[in-house]
Amino acid sequence: MDDKAPQDTTHFGFRDVPVGEKKKLVGEVFSSVARQYDLMNDLMSLGIHRVWKRYFVGTSGVKRGDRVLDLAGGTGDIAALLHDRVGDTGSVVLGDINAQMLGVGRDRLTDRGLVRGLEYVQLNAEALPFPDASFDLVTIAFGLRNVTEKANALREMHRVLKVGGRALVLEFSQVKPEWFRPVYDFHSFQVLPRLGKLFANDADSYQYLAESIRKHPPQDELRAMMETAGFHRCDYRNLSAGICAIHSGYRV
Repeated sequence: MDDKAPQDTTHFGFRDVPVGEKKKLVGEVFSSVARQYDLMNDLMSLGIHRVWKRYFVGTSGVKRGDRVLDLAGGTGDIAALLHDRVGDTGSVVLGDINAQMLGVGRDRLTDRGLVRGLEYVQLNAEALPFPDASFDLVTIAFGLRNVTEKANALREMHRVLKVGGRALVLEFSQVKPEWFRPVYDFHSFQVLPRLGKLFANDADSYQYLAESIRKHPPQDELRAMMETAGFHRCDYRNLSAGICAIHSGYRV
């Protein structure tokens, strides 16, 4: 288990809830913020998430003709960047468990004229509806921390990768400089919910999102989880002093 709570419960932010309820509770959060998702990320990262995402895709190694799965695809930011790189001969599948988020992503990409080579699938990352060895690259950006059983999702990511394929996880992580942690905590727990209330009339969802970051496995623990899931050459790279990190692993 990747949680410290008993097996019949898991964490939802700082609360312990029955395992069966977490998907519903997380779904309610993201249904609430779906139309304000970019604003949410701007508030949580002070706008830097756009740079992180470009770096994430720019260092992914994705190439023309690749077939890519982008999990927790949100409003399509990562899928759009990947689509530019796989070209006319490649394809990107945008997957998300939340129908509202998936709809926002599809509408935004379609409005930008991005149609060919894109597919949209409502799915659960813990049980992917694809055959083994289906993708050259699997990405998940700012979504793994909301998965109930992260170990199951990592095993599924490994299963659907082709041999030689790569999994990439971009996620908020553990801030490294000790002196910076109180500043970051103040922003997360005092400023962020108030901004969420002010701009989105939704303080509770932003409070949960801040708490979910603290419950997410830190860098070395997540690397160990990827190794347990079967990945090789697992490594991570901290961005912005560890506010977020890119984890990488290969199927061999």
